[in-house]
Amino acid sequence: MSETFIYRFARDLRVDDHAGLASAAAHGAIVPVLVVDRDLSQRLKRSPRRAAFYCSAVAALDAELRARGSRLIVKRGPLAAALRQIARATGARGAAWSASYDGAGIRGDAQLQSALEEAGLIANLVHDAPAVPPEETDAARPSEGAGYRAFSPYYEIWKSMTVGTFEAPVLQRFAASEFASESLPLPSEFDAAADETPDASPSAARARLASFLRERATQYSVAMNVPSDDRTSHLSADLAFGTIAARTVVRETRTRAEDPFLLSEERLSLRLFQRSLAQRDFFLQLGWFHPDTGDAPLQEKMRGFSLARTHSGVDAWREGATGFPLVDAGIRQLRATGWMHPHVRAVCASFLCFDLGVDWRVGRDDWDRHQIEDEPALATGNWQWIAGVGADMAQYPRIYNPERQRRRYDPNGAYVKRWVPELAHVPVSAWPEGSAVAQIALPLFGQTYARPIVDHETAAREFLARYRKFVGD
Repeated sequence: MSETFIYRFARDLRVDDHAGLASAAAHGAIVPVLVVDRDLSQRLKRSPRRAAFYCSAVAALDAELRARGSRLIVKRGPLAAALRQIARATGARGAAWSASYDGAGIRGDAQLQSALEEAGLIANLVHDAPAVPPEETDAARPSEGAGYRAFSPYYEIWKSMTVGTFEAPVLQRFAASEFASESLPLPSEFDAAADETPDASPSAARARLASFLRERATQYSVAMNVPSDDRTSHLSADLAFGTIAARTVVRETRTRAEDPFLLSEERLSLRLFQRSLAQRDFFLQLGWFHPDTGDAPLQEKMRGFSLARTHSGVDAWREGATGFPLVDAGIRQLRATGWMHPHVRAVCASFLCFDLGVDWRVGRDDWDRHQIEDEPALATGNWQWIAGVGADMAQYPRIYNPERQRRRYDPNGAYVKRWVPELAHVPVSAWPEGSAVAQIALPLFGQTYARPIVDHETAAREFLARYRKFVGD
């Protein structure tokens, strides 16, 4: 029997440009495995759209493996026990898998490594999710310390680094195992409907990238801020579940930027898109080097700052009924689609943290029930950044004025009107402007739009006063 080695798929559901598969292939023919354990099942049950995307991606992965003369072996139950059982049955020398970047995932990886090594198996943990692994940017640090806590110096290093490739490795071959597999996961297993299953295949992800780079990427500088101009990449779920490699996206974006006929504005757009990819890597390395930040602020000085876990307006925020049109439109887009425009995310998160004074973890955990994407380290990094307790090195929190943002980036109300039908036929000049005392409800054909639940200026001043007192300014 030829030597075999297990590759355990998780959030890396493809076979091309795959660092983990390359690592496994160095030990022998790959036995492709997917284990649905309790932790994975709970995360998928949290968001029905996430579960549907995941199941579609798994089915596409199995189809690709079958086209290569293999198949995906599916097991349900405790992860370490399942891998040990498959290793015994197939003669595999060990297992490889892609690293996690959140605290719970990192601890789980360490426990799995110990369990496999105690059983006499090789356990290889591989960096596949980021375009540039954390150790590579850390090795380039000019000073001592674990990773980068500020984005600007990280980005200077990141953009100078060569992004590797694992396309079509010579040694990669898949074993045709006879091991009995359980059925592929279906959305109904995670309490999700199966009638809206998306195309989450790697081919669809590559098509989305190609279309974006060909048609929309050169307008990204506008699209990243203007929510009605829906021309962002829409690759967040693909990157989160690994149906496309971040390395692939970065390399192809850099190649696109080499076009000598691009205008200066188009080059700027491509640089800004690359910067957003770098920020994704930045938050992953933050989670890698600071795994305790899932429940505690990265900024030690802010760990004693009192944050409310509830507020009379939290339910209105969750439902998209705050009386602030841009905030409500964003929340309703998320609840309807599993995705929200990136700039509107910042405005909605800022509103919860500063206008309502509510703990950023409340918002992160609530959105986790609606989002398709699934990368806890990114969610934590982004929420802490907005809340002013994470990697943002600004002297004071960046408090977005939701009405000023709407007037600047959605001046004719196109985005708001799409998601807030109560305002679709109301003149923009009559919309609420953020004063809880000056506005009245707007009736429309029996529908009533909420009045603002807080006065933004008052809430912002009160929060900043409390913040200054705490930090001793």
